[in-house]
Amino acid sequence: MEELEQGLLMQPWAWLQLAENSLLVKAYITKQGYALMVSDLQQVWYEQVDTSVINQRAKELNKRLSAPPAAFLCHLDNLLRPLLKDNAHHSEATFSCDREVEALILRVRSELSGLPFYWNFHCIQARPSLVSQHLIRPLMGMSLALQCQVKELAKLLRMKDLEIQDYQESGATLSRDRLKTEPFEENSFLEQFMVEGLYMAVTKHEFQVGHKHQDIGDPQTSSSAFLKGIESQLPNQPEQPVSSAPAFSAPQKEPTGTSGSMQRPQLSKLKRKKPTGLFS
Repeated sequence: MEELEQGLLMQPWAWLQLAENSLLVKAYITKQGYALMVSDLQQVWYEQVDTSVINQRAKELNKRLSAPPAAFLCHLDNLLRPLLKDNAHHSEATFSCDREVEALILRVRSELSGLPFYWNFHCIQARPSLVSQHLIRPLMGMSLALQCQVKELAKLLRMKDLEIQDYQESGATLSRDRLKTEPFEENSFLEQFMVEGLYMAVTKHEFQVGHKHQDIGDPQTSSSAFLKGIESQLPNQPEQPVSSAPAFSAPQKEPTGTSGSMQRPQLSKLKRKKPTGLFS
């Protein structure tokens, strides 16, 4: 069972689209059993079973089918794996869920060897340590990693400004005025976008969604609507092409060389006639 726990931890979350709503799901299935975790961004449910439970439940739900537990597990894996990897993947199986007191039942219906196949995932509320391990800590870690990446990209933009400034001081000018941009203000961007923008956008939307559903008397919020609404709340930033080049530390001196993989606005010398788009 330790293998199931470790395997589930390594699986990414994916959206499972249902007729009534959407759920975040992660699953890990082997020949010895499976572990499944489900969340609607309000609660988290969990189930972990071995072959003995698989065998008993298969007999209860599929009286016309006779197969070893490994066959049922393989079939469940074939049903879930494509869906969790690609939301647009079409599956012949149908999924639905029923919520009970401190429990969620995820029902699956498909065919196996030409006969109807039924399966119910009986998930109970996950204990706080599991929620932290599978949801909170990974999300916080990803958030911190993204913040570090944004800072590195900001440093790269600052270096590009210094590079452009060097060309301008050498007498080069833009061949097209519409390509001119203002110098990148790193500190202002990091403060407003990362601290105020992102965090306040998420909390503001959460507040608005909560009040909306209170007004209509519906305690359940739509997870997909919540995530889609966050983007509309983010501060507008000018679109700029971003290179896949590695991040650099703050330069000791202004760079004067060209960067082979980075595309720059086309510049031309003031007093020399050169082909448009070439540096002098």
